[in-house]
Parts: sequence; C-alpha cells; structure tokens
Amino acid sequence: MQIAFIGLGTMGVGMALNILKAGYALTVHNRTRDREAAVVEQGARAAASPMEAASDADLVITCVSDTPDVEAVILGEKGVINGARPGTIVVDMSTISPAATRTIADDLAKKDIHMLDAPVSGGSEGAQKGTLAIMAGGDKAIFQRALPVLESMGKTITLLGPIGAGQVTKAINQTILAATYLGVAEGMVLGLKAGLDSKQVAQAIGGGAAGSWVLDNRAGNMVDNDYPLGFRVRLHHKDLNIALEAARELGITLLSTALVEQLESGLIGRGYGDEDVSAIARTIRELSGIK
Repeated sequence: MQIAFIGLGTMGVGMALNILKAGYALTVHNRTRDREAAVVEQGARAAASPMEAASDADLVITCVSDTPDVEAVILGEKGVINGARPGTIVVDMSTISPAATRTIADDLAKKDIHMLDAPVSGGSEGAQKGTLAIMAGGDKAIFQRALPVLESMGKTITLLGPIGAGQVTKAINQTILAATYLGVAEGMVLGLKAGLDSKQVAQAIGGGAAGSWVLDNRAGNMVDNDYPLGFRVRLHHKDLNIALEAARELGITLLSTALVEQLESGLIGRGYGDEDVSAIARTIRELSGIK
C-alpha cells in the first residue's frame, strides 16, 4: 500500500516515521518544505504539493493545524481532491470542526474518494512512540482497510460512528483534559503555597483517585514553572473553541472548558501560546503570588 502523509509538524514527523518503520512506501509533503527532510532521510519521497503526494497513493493522511488548513490541503487548487484517484482513502488526523469534516467528506465522495476523520490524543510523545489514541469516524469497511496503517501510529484505535464522530470525541477528550490540567495546576500551586514538596505530593497522590497522565507527566512542569513543548497552548485553545462551538449547537454548558479557554486566551495574548498546555499553571501561580 502506498501512503501519502501531509503535515509534518510536532505530531506529524513522528507519525510519518512510524509509518516508514512499519514498512510502508511513503510520500510526504509539508508547507514548510524543510520539515520534510527528517522523514526523507529515512526513506520517504517528497512531493511538491498535496495534489502530487496524493497522485499515486492508496491512502492519504492529513495532519495540519486547523479547519482552514485542512480545507486548503484537501480541497484547494493543488489539494488532495485534484490528485487522488477514485477509491483512495483520505484520513484526516487533524483536530477540526465536525461540521467542516462532514462537508469535506461530501465533496470527496463526489469524486468517489473515501474519508475517515481520525483525530489523535497522546501528544508529541505518543506520536514518536506510536502509542497515540486514535478516535475515528466513517464507514466501517473503509476503517478496516485503513486500520493496519493506523496501527503503526496508535495503540488505542476506535471507530465511534459516522463521519465526524471522531472529531466530536476529540472535543470530549479536550474538555476533560482542560479540567484535568486546571485541577493539577491548582493542586500543585496549593502544595507550593503550603510549603510542601509538590513533586513528592504528586507522587503520593498519583496512585490514588487523583492519578492521571497529566499529573504523572506535567506536574513537574507546573512546579518548576517551565513548560517545554508537548502540545501548544494555542492549539489546545483552538480545540476548546471547537468543543464550545459544538456545545452551543447542542445547547449544553461546559463550565471548566469555558474557564480554561479564557485562561489560555490570556496566555496567548502575553506571548505564551507556543508553550506546553501545562503553562495554565503559570497563571494560577501568578494569581496566587508565586513567581
């Protein structure tokens, strides 16, 4: 099976390298062309456009930042839709609007091109290790055809319903993560203010009901007030706005999501948008008088 991978950002490079390790022939394209080098050095072929990348592919994966980027990469003048053959599968692993996902799938279907939405969770670590959680939406038969490729990138891979269901599930994932990041940040700041060793506190509570991936992997950032990149604040902020848009459409209230969205807006406005999401603790520390 010939694979094309479009979008070699923080997540995409690791994902593409794992596809190569699984033995697939791979063509790659990235808007910033020098990002292709790390994957080309391992045996991939570079293409000048998404259209060219898709031209000989059986399965095309897109992993870019936002809804307009996906629309441009797939539906643009030099997009996948103008290069892919009938019967090709397009798997969008970006995190974008569920409504836009359904529209893109409809446009592809007019050319007999199939689509799955398959956003991921697990951060850059998961992308590198091939342990991502992949949340898919689309036709079951198409999902089964794509599954071996998805297995090269992820550990937990679930088909959740028709096209768009993966994006809704990712929105759920991000709302839960938002509350978790905020809770861990508040807990670590409480420990610091009380004069405790907050790293020791995190270890003590990690085996109980408060245990979480965020506590295990990001509490140290919050204690040290240092936020090396795992997943950017500005991208998580974009994801929360997708969740809040879905909530408005469904007539539900997401209190913690709305609060974290505002905290992240402040961080972005102060120039911290490219730090890890755990930088939420930066604001909690400042509000608590801890520098």
